[in-house]
Amino acid sequence: MLDTAAKSGAIELALPTSTLTTGDNDKGSRPRSRDEHLRSPDFFNVAEFPTMSYKGKATKFNGDAPATVEGELTLLGVTKPVTLTVERWKCGPDPRSQGKRYFCGGNATGAFNRSDFGMKFIVGPVSDEVKLWMSLEAFRD
Repeated sequence: MLDTAAKSGAIELALPTSTLTTGDNDKGSRPRSRDEHLRSPDFFNVAEFPTMSYKGKATKFNGDAPATVEGELTLLGVTKPVTLTVERWKCGPDPRSQGKRYFCGGNATGAFNRSDFGMKFIVGPVSDEVKLWMSLEAFRD
């Protein structure tokens, strides 16, 4: 939801953790693929926590464009604050519909430490910091 006149906005995302993929789903000679390992209790524990979510509100604007979203990420049953920076936000008539629909889109970036959510498997050899990069597009109702 975005209201540029009121300089307010909100976002709610829910991601099924079982759909996360690195593109490595072939076991080869290994006992499991990387994707299978990521779905295990060592990482996302999809059997117990099938969804991760983010809820936030736009708190700063640059003109009519949201610039900062402050929200909370829930992962592995733990909820922590995560701030997103919005970049390259543009709104206008959708050229794919010959201007019949109006849309907005841009990118959002942020970061968090996976250990803060209880994901502590091989922290050190594998980075603790997870960098988020999202491409967003939304249409006016």
